[in-house]
Amino acid sequence: MTGRGGRIGLGLWTALVLAFLWVPILIIMVYAFNGSVLQTWPVQNLTLHWFRDAWNDHEVRSSLWLSVKVGLIATGVALLLGTAASFAIHRFRFFGRESISFLLLLPLALPGIITGMALNSFYVFAGISFSIWTIVIGHATFCVVVVYNNVLARLRRTSPSLVEASMDLGADGWQTFRFVVWPVLSTALVAGGLLAFALSFDEVIVTTFTAGAQTTLPIFILDNIQRGQQLPIVNAVVFVVILLTVIPVVISQRLTHESGLLSSR
Repeated sequence: MTGRGGRIGLGLWTALVLAFLWVPILIIMVYAFNGSVLQTWPVQNLTLHWFRDAWNDHEVRSSLWLSVKVGLIATGVALLLGTAASFAIHRFRFFGRESISFLLLLPLALPGIITGMALNSFYVFAGISFSIWTIVIGHATFCVVVVYNNVLARLRRTSPSLVEASMDLGADGWQTFRFVVWPVLSTALVAGGLLAFALSFDEVIVTTFTAGAQTTLPIFILDNIQRGQQLPIVNAVVFVVILLTVIPVVISQRLTHESGLLSSR
């Protein structure tokens, strides 16, 4: 694989994989500007009409706002609980430590339909009414795992002597966190938070069992695709969702550098 032929073959294979991943997404993005209500290729004329219709659609805006609220709250819960759990597992040795680590990772490995059914049964059994908080709890079950994995991996690559040196030099707990711990963990938290928000924002299966009569943006898209109605508006909504997913990732990449620390410039 070190010769010219190997490099060319590897490059072609990489291009095919990227095309397999991105061509369907790009086609959907192009369809968002299709002037016809029929999804025909190639697109004959371009228009922004469907974006205006989507913005003026009350159901689209309410679904978008609900998805954003759920994503932000679930991400906040995941950052708090995931970071605390990773510090506990990394810093302390206690009975059942590996079992707890396994239980923390299990919700991400379980099929979403199992998690959704279990939460739905619990809500019904406990008499809990479906609301935004039932969705947040469902999303937090797997968002916590994402943050936990990112922070724990960073802690395992960080020498504990940094914190010990800070304490030996007279720094208190807040100073140690601000000048030693936070710069080391910053990108892990940013990456974990972005991934947690992305997972929450486009979650369908767990949301179906925990939302009740509420409609998040992915459920709105799924319902309208199944009914075959408003496909042009759905394409416009999908285009916006892709942008809302890509932009935070690009911003986080611009703010970070190879050292793993959050840039101060």
